[in-house]
Amino acid sequence: MSDFYQHHLFTTLHRLKRLPLEKLETSLEQAAERRRMALLLPSLASEMDGPALPRIIGHLQAVRYLHRIVVALDRASASDYRRALTFFSDLPQEVTILWLDGPRATDVFNRFEASGLVKRVHGKGQAVWFALGHLLAAGDCQSVALHDCDVVTYDRYLLGRLCFPVLRQDVDFKFAKAYYARTSDRLNGRVTRLFVYPLLTALRSFFPGQPFLEYLSVFRYPLAGEMAMQLDLARHIRVPSDWGLEVGLLSEVYRNLSPKEMCQVDVAGRYDHKHQALSIEEPNTGLMRMVKDITSTILRALAAEGATISPEILMSLKAAYLRLAQDYVERYAFDAAINGFPFNRDEEERAAEAFAESLHVAGEDYLENILYTPLLPNWNRMFSALPEAHDWMAEIPAKDRAAAGERKATAARQR
Repeated sequence: MSDFYQHHLFTTLHRLKRLPLEKLETSLEQAAERRRMALLLPSLASEMDGPALPRIIGHLQAVRYLHRIVVALDRASASDYRRALTFFSDLPQEVTILWLDGPRATDVFNRFEASGLVKRVHGKGQAVWFALGHLLAAGDCQSVALHDCDVVTYDRYLLGRLCFPVLRQDVDFKFAKAYYARTSDRLNGRVTRLFVYPLLTALRSFFPGQPFLEYLSVFRYPLAGEMAMQLDLARHIRVPSDWGLEVGLLSEVYRNLSPKEMCQVDVAGRYDHKHQALSIEEPNTGLMRMVKDITSTILRALAAEGATISPEILMSLKAAYLRLAQDYVERYAFDAAINGFPFNRDEEERAAEAFAESLHVAGEDYLENILYTPLLPNWNRMFSALPEAHDWMAEIPAKDRAAAGERKATAARQR
C-alpha cells in the first residue's frame, strides 16, 4: 500500500486501494466516448518471441476504451513485418503497424534527411517520435499512452491507471508519468536507485534552489517508460533519440506545461521487466550507456535553464555522487533486510563505482560537445518545414499493409 504524501509542485495519484477493475474500465469507456485514446507500443521484432508481449496482447484483447493501438516496429525484416500483421491481428482495437525499416518509412526518413532535419537511427527514442508524428497526422485521437513491450508483470489494471489521468475529462491532466516499485524477489532498478537519485541529490548541492532539479527530484520513478499525454503536447516536445528518452521527455514537459497540468500515478504494486546488463567492460552498451546518456540529458537541460556547467563542477560532481551513492547502498541494504530480500553490498558498490566512471566520461563528452543535442525536432517544426509530411506520415501503415497483401496474393497465384 502506498503512502498519501503530496509534494507542493504537482499531483501524485497514489494506489491506496485496488479499485475494482470493472469499475475502473467502465469509467474509462464512458470517457472514451468523448475523447479518443491511442496506445503506442514501441516494439522490437524480437519481442514477439519474448515472454512479455504475448501476455500484453492477451490483456489488451479485453480493453474497450482504446480507439487505436500503434505498434512502432523497429529492427524488423519484411518477414518480421508480415508476422507482426498476424501477431497483432486478434486485437479488437484499430491496429496500426508502423514499420520503421519498411520501404515507405525509409523513403520518408530519406526525405527528412535530404531536408536537413532528421537522420534515421535505431532506438526507442526515434521510434516513439515517429509514431507520435503518425498519430498527429492521422488526427483521430486526442490522447495517447505509451509503455514498453517487455513488462512481464503487465495487466489491465496497470494500463487503466496509466490512462485514467488524461482520458477522464473530470480529472484532465495533460501529462501523467507512471511510477511503481521495481521489485521481484529482490530490489531491482539499479540505475534509478544507485545513479539517478544520488546524482540529483549531488547536483542540488552544486545548484541549490535550481527549479528544474527540484522538479526532477519529485518524480518517484523518473526512468519509468510508461506515460500518457494529451496528444497536442506531442506537437511541441522534442524527443531525445538516445537512452536519455525518459528524463529528456520530463525536461520537455517541464518547459511546456505548468505543474498543475501534470501528475505522477502509481500504476502497479509490483513491476518487473527485462533487465539490462551492467556491461562495465563495454561502456557504450547496457546500463553504462544508459547512465552516460542520462547524464548528458540532465546536464544539457540544466544548461538550457541557465546553469553554468564548469569543468571544476564536473570534477567535484563525480566524488560527490559516489559518496552519496555509497550512502544510498546502505539505505537499500536496510530496506532489503526488513523486506526479506537478498542484498549483495559488494555488487551494489561496484555498480555505483562503475556509474561514477560513466558519469565522468559523460561530463568530458559534454564539455567537448557543448552544443550537441540528441533532441529530435518537434512535429510543429517538421510539418512547417515539410507540409506534405502530414500525408506521408498518415499513409505509411496503409501502404505497407496494401503492399504486403499484394505480395501475398501474387505468391498465392504463383502457387
